[in-house]
Amino acid sequence: MIVVFVLGYIAIALEHPLKVNKAATALVLGVAMWTLYVWGADSILSNQGAAGFQKYLSSHVADEGVSLAEHYVNYISHNQLIEVLGELSSTIFFLLAAMTIVEIIDKYGGFRLITEKIRFRQRVKLLWTISLITFFLSAILDNLTTAIVMVALLRKIIGDKQDRWFFAGMVIIAANSGGAWSPIGDVTTIMLWVKGNLTTMNVIQTLILPSMVSLLIPLLILSYRMKGEVAPPLSSARQEASELPAVSEPERRFLFFFALFSLVMVPIFKTVTHLPPFLGMLFGLGMVWLLTELLYRKYNLKESYRLRVTKIVKDVDISTILFFLGILLAVGALQSSGMLGIVSTYLDEKIHNIYIINLVIGVLSAIVDNVPLVAGAIGMHPAISPEALGTMPDAAYMSAYMVDGKFWELLAYSAGTGGSMLIIGSAAGVAVMGIEKIDFMWYLKNISIYALAGYIGGFLTYWLMYGLS
Repeated sequence: MIVVFVLGYIAIALEHPLKVNKAATALVLGVAMWTLYVWGADSILSNQGAAGFQKYLSSHVADEGVSLAEHYVNYISHNQLIEVLGELSSTIFFLLAAMTIVEIIDKYGGFRLITEKIRFRQRVKLLWTISLITFFLSAILDNLTTAIVMVALLRKIIGDKQDRWFFAGMVIIAANSGGAWSPIGDVTTIMLWVKGNLTTMNVIQTLILPSMVSLLIPLLILSYRMKGEVAPPLSSARQEASELPAVSEPERRFLFFFALFSLVMVPIFKTVTHLPPFLGMLFGLGMVWLLTELLYRKYNLKESYRLRVTKIVKDVDISTILFFLGILLAVGALQSSGMLGIVSTYLDEKIHNIYIINLVIGVLSAIVDNVPLVAGAIGMHPAISPEALGTMPDAAYMSAYMVDGKFWELLAYSAGTGGSMLIIGSAAGVAVMGIEKIDFMWYLKNISIYALAGYIGGFLTYWLMYGLS
């Protein structure tokens, strides 16, 4: 299982050289891991997973005529797999609803309300404006969508390719930094929040300053390098806007702010109702969908002219959803079989330092995908309750793994911002790379050092704020 997981991980990391979509690899990997688990259940459940299986057997002693092999299959497929599916479905439904809302905003021209306000050409002023908008917008939407929107803006106002690449590099850093401190800004933070390892206000309060520092350091350095004004595109004419629905400008603005409000309300929904966040996101999607339907009631249009959500949802990036599904299935198999428990024990005994562990995770997230890294870290350590902490011999160290513990806070920061160090280290980076055709080595030579400085600066900021207490 470990060998297959590593091979699948390598294939995902080499998605572009292999020209194989990582979603396909992740789905094959996820199913293969559970298949291997079932095939090796006899040896695995008699060692790593013995405790859970023995508890299962004690509750099924009345099942006469059922062989031990059948018990293995029933335990894995009807208990562990169902439990894993229940946990990962929260993340999948959350992402699907959020991505649909963002797609609605885009299709109704909502992002033009932001892009059309930027008129000036001074390099430093433009750099700060673009970066700060990206930072805060990615906390409301997500870093991937924000990066795509902001790069589309750059293509309208900057003509020189090298200039645009520097700005695009800062967009990647700002999007990843902005997504790290918001419970809905980055998929890794979403995973920790949905799982219950972090709470809404805590992740905002503890990570906003380190995340801001990780952006401000590159911004300050580049401010000394960039002088003068950017050259506009050769063609002064605006690119033709994509086909917009026949609704008025005030209605389009209202829909934009209503959709943003539905996203911002998700953490509040969770706090008030104590229900899983994906229900709040689904509720928000339903309300935005209902609003679009009501808008069209006043227009006498042919059905083909109506931009309904049933059409928009077809443009949602389903391959990303399937990638998360495959990865979380694979990590779930490692967790259920007890493999991640072994890794956790090794790290606790040999390294025994949450700062070193998370510093390494952040660097690794620039090389390989941060989703399986975070999923693996979550699987290694369940969130520890205060009651359980009191029974542990090393309570001071293990307190970092409580809900809102330092380990989870650092994990959200490290996995979120560490991916900026290489252009392939985050979904935002890969998207910008594809849109702007930025060369990997160019980014490594010109942007990576700034991203590294920001990552270390933010990490030290967190340590100074909370590590010395």
